[in-house]
Amino acid sequence: MRIAIDAMGGDHAPGLIVQGALEAAKEWPDVQLVLVGDKTAIEPLLKEGLPSNVTLHHADEVIGADDEPVRAVRRKKGSSMVIAGQLVKDKQVDAMLSAGNTGALMTTGLLVVGRMEGIERPALAPILPTMGSGGVLSLDMGANMDAKPEHLLQYAIMGSIYRAKVHGVQNPRVGLLNVGSEAKKGNELTKAAYELLENAPIQFVGNVESRDVFDGKCDVLVCDGFAGNILLKAMEGTAGAIFSTLKEAFGSSLLTKLAAAIMLPKLKTLKQKLDYKEHGGAPLLGLNGLVIKCHGSSDAYAVKNAVRQARIALQANLTESISAEINRK
Repeated sequence: MRIAIDAMGGDHAPGLIVQGALEAAKEWPDVQLVLVGDKTAIEPLLKEGLPSNVTLHHADEVIGADDEPVRAVRRKKGSSMVIAGQLVKDKQVDAMLSAGNTGALMTTGLLVVGRMEGIERPALAPILPTMGSGGVLSLDMGANMDAKPEHLLQYAIMGSIYRAKVHGVQNPRVGLLNVGSEAKKGNELTKAAYELLENAPIQFVGNVESRDVFDGKCDVLVCDGFAGNILLKAMEGTAGAIFSTLKEAFGSSLLTKLAAAIMLPKLKTLKQKLDYKEHGGAPLLGLNGLVIKCHGSSDAYAVKNAVRQARIALQANLTESISAEINRK
């Protein structure tokens, strides 16, 4: 299997991106990695040379965090992100991952890689933390601000297949994000989507309120991108505020510092549950190839985990499985 890595995307590119790729190459020698980026910036980082399962593919341009997505993808065809997407489209690689500009990666997915037949809108599907193990795959978390009931149905099917194929969850429970648990709650979108999901080939468990997401009421959470992105940012902000408050409280006196030392193992476990690095990245489901969006501040560990995630998805024939189910007559 071949995976292209946008070596120039992200806050720590190319240094930590390349480091993560090299660690992944060592861990999984069956994976062929293609580092896409400026050779003059990447080659000095390869002090021990390239492993046999890593190659370089030069790219002259970089799409920056502040670039307007559509304009950047159309004008910077020589950028590392667009070239990686083109490699996926041309079947020269089986997947790509990038920690670069999120909007630009979504645009690359749509304009370069292309949508899967039968899919109207691809969805961004990160794992949100839950109190139990495994988290909840949530889509759409911001690829599309608006959605129709049929889009939510497709999200549910794609999410179910992903959880089963990549995470090994048997009969994933699918929930619909809503303002109440009753079937008739919500706006016109969620009411119409509820009826579609009830009759879909999935294990639909009904509406799930945002306050219940942490409790693990479902394995797949479905919503439109506007509501999903608000939920995602609210959870990130809450987690950051909690840890800042704890750090301040535990450092206020000798007694609280001793308490912190005792609580440290539990706090590390909690932090690990909330850490995006553990999952590596979020797939853009519904494209003609596997595209994974890594967090903008991804370090080497996160990149390595993103490669692991892509490797599992490719071994499970994820894209082919989604296509077969979506287009099943």
